[in-house]
Amino acid sequence: MAQIITVAALAILGYLLGSIPWGIVWTRLFTSVDIRREGSRNIGATNVRRVAGTPLGVLTLAGDVLKGTVPVLLAVRVIGLATPADQWSVGLAALCAFMGHLFPLYLKGREGGKGVATAAGCFLALSPGGVVAALLVFILFACMTSRVSAASLAASAFLPLAIWEALGSGPLTICAGIAAALIFIRHKENVRRLMAGTEPRF
Repeated sequence: MAQIITVAALAILGYLLGSIPWGIVWTRLFTSVDIRREGSRNIGATNVRRVAGTPLGVLTLAGDVLKGTVPVLLAVRVIGLATPADQWSVGLAALCAFMGHLFPLYLKGREGGKGVATAAGCFLALSPGGVVAALLVFILFACMTSRVSAASLAASAFLPLAIWEALGSGPLTICAGIAAALIFIRHKENVRRLMAGTEPRF
């Protein structure tokens, strides 16, 4: 029973931290912009950078990464990764933080981001090497296409393979695959524009 309570508490904490909309926090503190009404209307770092400038974009990126990293590091410290059950429990904390960004409690489950930075933060806590490999894929596709969305999708598709190669964990690889699938769903409009050749370059 105590283990179940611990896992549930970590999952809830992950969701609460993941729900913090850093793009809105920073733009409200330092500008008069409502990021949900400007640019692509997304609360993530890319839109914040476009609308409010690079410094706030960087702060948003850092916040979105850390809100994934912190709850997963805590889950690893409390539960560990020794058994598949432990890995599922930590993966649950990671997915809850990720889902918090997509469906933030503080915004009534609406107007969340696309999840790339928060997913990277979650898995950075588990496999820095795997995330660095995915980051290299991001950089490669960004240079090839000059489009953040294409680079994000390529890196997300690569992430489950990177996690498997780094950790050899079925549960954590499945969690990475779920995150990648949801990122693709959140990018459906970007995919349409990429196919039509109308997606903005950075």
